[in-house]
Amino acid sequence: MAFEIMTLTDAAAERVRQIVNTAKEPATGIRVGIKKGGCAGMEYTVDLVDEAGDKDDRVERDGATVYVAPEATLYLLGTQMDFEVTRLRSGFVFNNPNQTSACGCGESVELKPADLARLAEQGDPVVRNN
Repeated sequence: MAFEIMTLTDAAAERVRQIVNTAKEPATGIRVGIKKGGCAGMEYTVDLVDEAGDKDDRVERDGATVYVAPEATLYLLGTQMDFEVTRLRSGFVFNNPNQTSACGCGESVELKPADLARLAEQGDPVVRNN
């Protein structure tokens, strides 16, 4: 059984489309990944891309394309990607069930790999496009 890797809210899809449509270089979407860093141990990465990597997973909504880097897949299973604007900042927000903690500034997180057995028991649908 495969699982839905990530979903996009309307706001996230709209922002991805804006980024791609106003890019100075040709782009097909953005790639979401993770890297080690920050006080909590990991950080989300968001990069503009002109084509998918060989092993990227693809998430689409309303004409917006987000590629998920293969090393991030287990950490992003079940995540909802949103975009929010507040008085102090604007940016993508990841509502991630695999997040165990975050630093005070909100820039880094602690993540654990998704529990595939638990997901299988719940019967989560699969969306995997690679």
